[in-house]
Order: sequence, then C-alpha cells, then structure tokens
Amino acid sequence: MKQSIIRSTGRYLPERVVTNNDLAQWMDTTDEWIQQRTGIQERRWVPEEGGVGASDLGLEATKIALDRAGWTPEDLDMIIFATLSPDIFFPGSGCLLQHKLGLKDTPALDIRQQCTGFLYGMMTADAYIKSGYANKVLFVGSEVHSTGLDRSTKGRDVTVIFGDGAGAICLEGTETSEKSGLLACSVHSQGKYADALMVEAPASRLNPRLDARMMEEGRHYPSMDGRNVFKLAITRLPQVSKVVLEQAGLGIDDIDLVIPHQANLRINQAFQQSMKIDEKKMFHNIQRYGNTTAGSIPIALDEAIEMGLIGKGSNVLFAALGAGLTWGAMIYQL
Repeated sequence: MKQSIIRSTGRYLPERVVTNNDLAQWMDTTDEWIQQRTGIQERRWVPEEGGVGASDLGLEATKIALDRAGWTPEDLDMIIFATLSPDIFFPGSGCLLQHKLGLKDTPALDIRQQCTGFLYGMMTADAYIKSGYANKVLFVGSEVHSTGLDRSTKGRDVTVIFGDGAGAICLEGTETSEKSGLLACSVHSQGKYADALMVEAPASRLNPRLDARMMEEGRHYPSMDGRNVFKLAITRLPQVSKVVLEQAGLGIDDIDLVIPHQANLRINQAFQQSMKIDEKKMFHNIQRYGNTTAGSIPIALDEAIEMGLIGKGSNVLFAALGAGLTWGAMIYQL
C-alpha cells in the first residue's frame, strides 16, 4: 500500500527579532501584559524596509528541506503552498515560489486555511500521492504578518501575537506494508464564525475594494474576538483530537509528541490539561516566534526533529484551530 512519507523538513525565520519591549515603544503595552495573555516573549519580523514576501521565506525553508531530502527542485511533482499573507493579491505565492525554484511548469496549489493550513495541506498532499497524481510533493506554510499589522494601541490585541516565518516539508509516496505516514485526520470548517478572526479589506464584496475611509477605520487590519476564539479552541481541539485517536486506534499515551498550532500558549495549556497530556510530550515554541499561522506547525515539527524529540516510528499528534473558522487534528507516524 502506498503511504506518504515525510522525507525531510526545513524552516526559516527572519533574522530580525522583535521583543515585547520593542512593541511597547509603539503601543500601550508591557512585556508582562503580553506574556500573561499569550506566553509570547518575542517574534521574528521581516526587515522594516519590506521587499520580503511569503514566497521568499518559503524559498529559504524549501532549500533546506530539499537539501536534506537529497532532491532537486526538478524532482518535485507538485507544490502546495499555505498562506493568508500572499506576496501579492493574486496570483498565489505557490506560483511565485515555483518560479524562484527555477521550475518550468510544475503545478502549484495555494490553499487558504490559515492556522489549519498544515492539516489541510498534508491531507491534500497525501490524497494526491495515494491517487497516483503525484509522488514527490512539497508542502510550504509561510507567513509575513508584520507588514499588515496595526502597531498602534488600538491594534495591540492582535499585533502582539503574530510573527513571520516559514516551514517546508518534502513528502514522497512509498509502497510499504508497515503502518506509517498519515494514520488519521479530521478537519472541519464553520463559516458562521468568520468574523471572529478576519481581515475585511480589500474585498470583492466592497466597491471600491479599498478606499481611504476604510483605511482610516482600520478595516485593512486583522480583527479578532479573542474571547470567542479562545472558548472555541479549548472545546474543539480536545474533541477533534479524540476523534483522530479513535480513528487510529491509539490512546493519548501512544503519542510520542503533541504539536499544536502555536496561537496562544494559554490555549495550548488548556488543551493539554483537558486531554491529560504529559507536559514532556507538549511542544511549544510560541514564546520565541509568536503565531506564524500556516508556518506554525511545520516550523515546530522541524525544530522537534532537530532537537531529537521525535524520529522514525514516532507517533505525532497535530491539532489546530484558526480563522474560517477551521479546525482539525492529525496523527502522523514518522
């Protein structure tokens, strides 16, 4: 039976470190206030002068992943690119990455599932591989949030959370009788909560899509109902994690590492307590990177492998909830 095997991973974070104290220069906030509410101490942002998009960060992460896999860009049958912060409004960043890799006509698919981009992307890659339409697939999750944030006190609840970064994964189809690869996955969406976390403009439903009045009102900046998102996350994440554990025929003690989306340390701690997960099996890096949305889980996976926390044969539980509303969980055996 054909299984989708992770051949390698890679990550890239911009060099620019922005601490909580740095943010306090622009808005009414403190390091203590941010850490108490989010657990974040610092994040990475692209250079202030700009010129760096999601595909640029994705390119650097991809180079690392390809090198570790021993692949060249020409080996790729498909690129799946997850981002909510594309380089330009259209076309998608996947096509831009394809060009930057020097490829001629390799297909590129962009997906917009925000914080659950990894789950949807991996599930899509697995389907393409098992169907025979592709055998070597590159998944990239990459975000540049910093250039689209309101750095005034009005926007602090959102701005303090987000960072820039990219993670890349090389997947290959392999015929094997062993239990490995994607063991279970469950993803969901509920558009009734779309306005709980969104950027309204520019938008095709508005005419004009963006004008000076909208910008004065801050409608081109992200808005969030943090209380509602928190409440939904701490109920949906345990529910969907139990579903995939049952699908895989595993208990929580069979999981070697839990890598949740890095949205808020308090959410992940509540999730951990609800699931009765051993603290040693929970992976957190939000303290250093903030929320990198689609880049969050692949960045964390790359770090966990590099740190030796997981390796061949490890069972990993991934879980995420984000804008859409979308949420889901996945169990993958390396």
